[in-house]
Amino acid sequence: MKNLFKQLNVMLLLAAIVTISSCGDDNEEAALEAGSMIKLASDATLGDVLTDANGVTLYVFSTDVSGNSTCLDGCLNSWPIFYAAETEIDAELESADFATITHASGAKQTTYKGWPLYYYAPAGDGVVETAGSTSGEGAGGVWFVAKPNYSIMYANAQLVGNDGKNYTSAYEEGEEATAYFVNAEGRTLYIFTNDSKDVNNYTASDFSNDAIWPVYTKSIDAVASTIDASDFGTIDVFGESQVTYKGWPLYYFGQDTERGDTKGVSVPGPGVWPIVNKNTVGAE
Repeated sequence: MKNLFKQLNVMLLLAAIVTISSCGDDNEEAALEAGSMIKLASDATLGDVLTDANGVTLYVFSTDVSGNSTCLDGCLNSWPIFYAAETEIDAELESADFATITHASGAKQTTYKGWPLYYYAPAGDGVVETAGSTSGEGAGGVWFVAKPNYSIMYANAQLVGNDGKNYTSAYEEGEEATAYFVNAEGRTLYIFTNDSKDVNNYTASDFSNDAIWPVYTKSIDAVASTIDASDFGTIDVFGESQVTYKGWPLYYFGQDTERGDTKGVSVPGPGVWPIVNKNTVGAE
């Protein structure tokens, strides 16, 4: 009889362990699913924005145009890293747009279209803002909500020409972080100083030189909130609809192969093909 009771006790103990273990796995899985979900929320002013599973807004940093996080040390107290271990997304989003990088701190960080993602902690104490808030939007002119439909984003980085030299915003050799427009994936946009208002004086009628300075033809949807969307327009260039900014036709540079590259600023000489930003004077 004692042996029978002993066997029963062992069986009950094993059953309890299995049950507890199973519940633990379920809870861990549920927590992972909740923390991994990236959703779209509709903001009355900003439109669709990316959030975590709890509806807390996600942000991007314009100085991260290269795809690496430049928010370091104390910066992270106000802009904590967002990381989803096994990303699940809303049906309206594309899984291929998400990836993972390793922050300089050693922590993992989720990226969207190459932009590292962050939360905003208004008090600078690591406590993130409440769900539905977008109080970090436009902070310092360099922080923006993550959106699925940006056509124009702001970058802020050192200009480096095709000659390998560093340039200032005045296209003189030197060290300076300069703000400039890029597309959603961080590719730099330029204007040509030989163009005139709403006139492309570069592109050949057969587009034989388009590989060197491709025209920017993507329709304008969302732009970074510090940029006036009304400054954009379009012109017809031999059947292609080229985007303009303040009357200047916009181009890429064919040799910009990495995110944030600004090689075109030195071709064929500094300032002939300038970057574009809010300070760009309208074409005449």
